[in-house]
This record gives sequence, structure tokens and C-alpha cells, in this order.
Amino acid sequence: MTISPVSEKPRLVAIDDDEQSLALMREGLGPKTLAMFTATNPEEGLRLVEEKHPEIVVVGSLFAGLCGIDLLEQILGAHPGTDGIILGGCSSTECVVDAIKKGAFDYIVKPDFLDRLSKAVDRLVEKCDQGGRRLRALDELLGSFEFAGIVGQSPLLMSALDTACRIAPHFRTVLITGQTGTGKELTARLLQRMSPVSSRPFVVGNLSALVETLLESELFGHVRGSFTGATHDKVGLCEYANGGTLFLDEIGEMPLGAQTRLLRFLQTQEIQRVGSPQIRQLDVRVIAATNQDLRSLVTQGKFREDLYYRLAVVEIKLPSLAERKGDLPLLERHFLSRFAPQFGKARLRGLTERARLILRRHGWPGNIREFENVLCYACMMAERDLIDIGDLPEHMRSAKAEDMLEGKNLVPLEIMQRRYVRHVLDQMGGKKGLAASVLGINRMKLYRLLKEQPLEVPSGNGSGSADHRCMEHQIPAIDHDIPVLKMGLARAGK
Repeated sequence: MTISPVSEKPRLVAIDDDEQSLALMREGLGPKTLAMFTATNPEEGLRLVEEKHPEIVVVGSLFAGLCGIDLLEQILGAHPGTDGIILGGCSSTECVVDAIKKGAFDYIVKPDFLDRLSKAVDRLVEKCDQGGRRLRALDELLGSFEFAGIVGQSPLLMSALDTACRIAPHFRTVLITGQTGTGKELTARLLQRMSPVSSRPFVVGNLSALVETLLESELFGHVRGSFTGATHDKVGLCEYANGGTLFLDEIGEMPLGAQTRLLRFLQTQEIQRVGSPQIRQLDVRVIAATNQDLRSLVTQGKFREDLYYRLAVVEIKLPSLAERKGDLPLLERHFLSRFAPQFGKARLRGLTERARLILRRHGWPGNIREFENVLCYACMMAERDLIDIGDLPEHMRSAKAEDMLEGKNLVPLEIMQRRYVRHVLDQMGGKKGLAASVLGINRMKLYRLLKEQPLEVPSGNGSGSADHRCMEHQIPAIDHDIPVLKMGLARAGK
């Protein structure tokens, strides 16, 4: 079952106390592929927004007792998937900047506004169309890139699955390695499904959950009276899997004594129940999995070398989610298509861009299992048609900026601005007045920036202090960002 990407016809709510402006919008925007709704006061407008869940909102700048920019900020805060446009009577830079800071897509000045508004709405309609096409494409891709519950198309994952498909008809033993939560059991089940014994038993044994003193009994069985508490004969996991596949998870946790008996079983396919002299011949395929480095355990004497080589005839290494973040959109659609119907959230159609940014920046130490849990929680918490930051688990909402930037070669904007100030100061030979003029800021703003982070003033040869040179290596080049930084400094400093 898939979830609906977006409505076929984008919805627009226009809120303005000028009925003539609304009439112009109905006439000028009506022929477009829009479902349009209008209101002449904030109360009616908010009711329409709550009822219609529009993709676009157009708000006038002034109402009795309420600023239109504040009204738009309130709407966007409650509906983060909506884009807003302000129709204002003020053309000052301060008004425009304030509107953009509050989240407006555009600020359009009356009275001759219809042509520019029409073009802005066209861009937003195209954005909606692109979003819908993207989600429909992801839904189609899910059908092609979902293998027995394993979702993805990254090269590392495709390589692992290709190996699994190639060996499935032939394997006797396979070792699957990868971090916790990467899908080792799903891969084992895929191997079973594609093998000649797909209709035979698939038996799972989690070795980390078995008590060491009873491990051999669990694997190979026992007979009545073989030890205290053995009140009846018991069939072990190996016998249960006879004719099929035995999946031994957390093989690295297996004690050395039990490893010896497992090695003998793999070599001979014969078992003896604990306390019995009878030898039983079996036919079992064995898949072992671990999140540990078995080679390292062999070196430390904690894992038998001969058992390692017996298991690792073929080794399938599953990538971590951090190594395949390109699969996040597919995984998002996969889990939403499961959880949205489960929790009765039929309108839920995805995540806001800022929520996706949080997911992309997260390190995912728990891999797919952690991602699944996060989406499950977010689906339960979501009250609107898009999951926003507030619907994510608390530990993700409170992630520190420096944690999110770690290892990304990114720095905060204020540091980039200071870097640009230093860049201009270097070019101007350390002359602060000339540098301020080039930057488009006054001297006080320049001095404040220099005070916030002291910069080495060049002595004429362009060389700086050790800290100065160190920062050069730590902060990425900004040549392509200079126009943006210069504009930002100019707006902030005048």
C-alpha cells in the first residue's frame, strides 16, 4: 500500500481585507490549475487554512490589530509544508527582509501586483508538481528496489545483494557481517528464499541470548537425564533446521568450547544430542552473522581460526546507513507506506525539508532499525499531512549545530562572514576604512566583527599568525559565496 504523494490540484488560500485585491486574484489566478479559496479577515483565513491544508497562502500586509507578516508566520509555523506570499504596501528593504526572515517565499508590493504574483504562484505550482513527480517516482522505484524487505539502490547495497543472489542456489555456509541494524537477518531470509530449499524450515538461533551452559543443548539437543533438569528428550536447532537453513546470529558471542562442536558439525553434518551416543546425519545450510570483526577475535584467541574460514567461504558485508544515505528517500517512503495506514494517518504524505535535513545530518549509529523506529515515532506524533521537526524524537530535535556539522566540512554563516571580512581586509592591505567601504558596512560593524573574533591584520606581505593560517585550512574556500556574504553583511551592517 502506498501513500498519496500530493493532491492533483494545488490549493491556494488568499487572505486580504481588500475585496478588490481578492477579486483581481480570483480573475487572474482562477484560470490556473489551482483550487482557490479567499477570506477577508484573519479568523476566516485561519479556518480555511485548517480546513483546506493549502500548498500556497497569500496574505495581505495589514489587518486591524494584526500584521500580515505575523499572520503568515503563525500559519507557516502550524503548516510547515505551506509556502507563503506577502502582498504589502511598503517597499522598504526592512519590510522585505522581515517577511523573508518570517518564512515568506516572496514579498510583492501593491497596487500593481497581479503579474508578479502570477509568476510567483507559477513557480510554487511547479514546485508542487515537482514534489508530486518526485514522490510518484519514489513509489515506482520502491517496486524495483525492494528485495524481501530490504530497500535501497546504493552501489554498496546492490553489490551485497548481487553476491547473495549469485550464491543462493549453491551455498552451504555463508558469513554475513555488518553493524547492528543493517539487515543481516533479512539478508539471510533472502538467501533462504532464493535457495533450492526455500520451502524448508528457516530456523533462527541468537547465540548472544543463549546461556553458555545450555548452548550445546540448544544447538544439538539432549536426551532425558543427561543433566540436572533434563526431564525429557529435546530436539536442537540443528535438527529443527534439517533439510533447510539454520541462521546463527551473533556468532562472535559463541564460547570457544561450543565453537569446537559447531566446527565438527559443519565439517560432517553430524550431531550427537547431549548425553546420547547416537550419531544423527543431517542436511543443513548454515548462515552465520555478526557485527564484530571476527579476524580481530581470531588474533585475540577468542574465535577459532578454522571455524572462521569454514564459515567465511562466502562473506557478505552489509553497508551501514551512513554509507548509503542516498537511500534515505526510498526508506522514508517504504516506512511511511507501512506506518501511515497503521496509525490511521491517511493524509500523511512525507516530511518537510527541514525535517529531512535533520535525518540527512544524523549519523544513524543504529542504522535501518533506528531509522525505522524514528519514522514510526514521527508517524504516531504527526498531526498534519507532513512530518516536521517537532514530530521527531527529542534527541534529534535537540541535536547541537556543531554535532550536525561534524565531519561535513560546513561552518556556521557568521564564521563565513568573518572569513570574508578577513579576506577583504587582506586585499585592502589592512586598511579598515577601505575594507568597510568595500564590504558595504559601516566602521562600527567592522569593528564589532573584529572584536568578536580577532583577525591578524596583514603587515603588508599578506602573512598572518599561526592561528590565522590554521583557520585557512579549517574553513573551506568561499570564493563562490562572496556575493551572498557581501549582501548579507551589507543588510546587517547598515
